[in-house]
Amino acid sequence: MARVTGTLLLAGAPIGRVEDASGRLRSALAAAPVIAAEDTRRLRRLAGDLGVEIAARVVSYNDLNERARAAGLVAELLAGRDVLVITDAGMPGVSDPGYRLVVAAVAAGVEVTVLPGPSAVTAALAVSGLPTDRFCFEGFPPRKPGERSRRLAALAGEPRTLVFFESPRRLPATLAAMADAFGADRPAAVCRELTKTYEEVRRGTLADLAAWAEPGVLGEITLVVGGAPEPEGLSDPADLAAAVAVREEAGTPRKQAIAEVAKENGTPKRFVYDAVVKARK
Repeated sequence: MARVTGTLLLAGAPIGRVEDASGRLRSALAAAPVIAAEDTRRLRRLAGDLGVEIAARVVSYNDLNERARAAGLVAELLAGRDVLVITDAGMPGVSDPGYRLVVAAVAAGVEVTVLPGPSAVTAALAVSGLPTDRFCFEGFPPRKPGERSRRLAALAGEPRTLVFFESPRRLPATLAAMADAFGADRPAAVCRELTKTYEEVRRGTLADLAAWAEPGVLGEITLVVGGAPEPEGLSDPADLAAAVAVREEAGTPRKQAIAEVAKENGTPKRFVYDAVVKARK
């Protein structure tokens, strides 16, 4: 006889306005026997706003305990009980707890399904005014400046539109680092407090946005950055390094030569600098 297991349901939660919650989310919250919530207090507040009475056993499931909680939740599923996972906003597993539980459930042969809901990623992309036909989501940039610079340098040539999450406290430094890695003129959009009362979408170049953010920004931030433009000039690292060498021989300081070659060829300065370093080795 085939084993009957429960279903793991990933439930998308409103990212701002409670009115964005679907009727299906209301029904699922009311019917679930087990709910794993990122913040149990926020879950109960959401349920109250939706007029839903929760009868489920509610367990905390967050960044600090998701690895330890996975085994117990899989045991619930194998015992035939459905488990609903919900985070504070958006979709579980997308820069929020959920991924490890999905992996464990799949390995155990448990059915995993999704209850779609509002998404800061696609909402920001849609209103950014930047190309939407191809994009990639990069989550939160590294917090440490060195790691962040290396990550951004690796993305400098990415032709797809880039979507990031960022904290308001780190936003000015991140925008400045992006201007350095991607080019000051790269178009971008800072989407703040999406779907909330004080929603704001600020569009401009990375340099302009870095200057705007410098005094401080509040709220939930989703950052959309245009992809790398098609190169109009030199693109081969050896050719770029040679172009810098010609300028240096003519008396131009190396830093200035790198900046000039980068600007003339529509290439990030970091890419040209790396080409020069490689050539000199």
